[in-house]
Amino acid sequence: MAISEAERAVMEVLWRRAPRTAGEILAEVGPRQGWQEGTVKSLLNRLLRKKVVRVARDGRRYLYRPALLRERYVLEESKGLLDRLFGGRVAPLVAHFSEHRKLSRKDIAEIRRLLEELDDARD
Repeated sequence: MAISEAERAVMEVLWRRAPRTAGEILAEVGPRQGWQEGTVKSLLNRLLRKKVVRVARDGRRYLYRPALLRERYVLEESKGLLDRLFGGRVAPLVAHFSEHRKLSRKDIAEIRRLLEELDDARD
């Protein structure tokens, strides 16, 4: 399930609050993205074909809602990133960020806390 950056912008609107009309989605992302109504409707149609959005008729309008949970999307995307770039391993990912991006003390403390929780869960 490949969702483009533009499609993800529409999904983020729906994940925050659904159901939404195409007009409501346009009002939220259109000005920021420079999109017109046709663009949003095209993106919604692509998402419908991918079966990650559902639509229901409500009188003369259509209401869209996500069929894919955000948590599921994040899981699939993060797994794909790990597999493609780091051989499915987390340690090289953390090493990469520590080498190329300053990790704050807060970041390091949070990583330590997560590791301790994982270690405690294995005991």
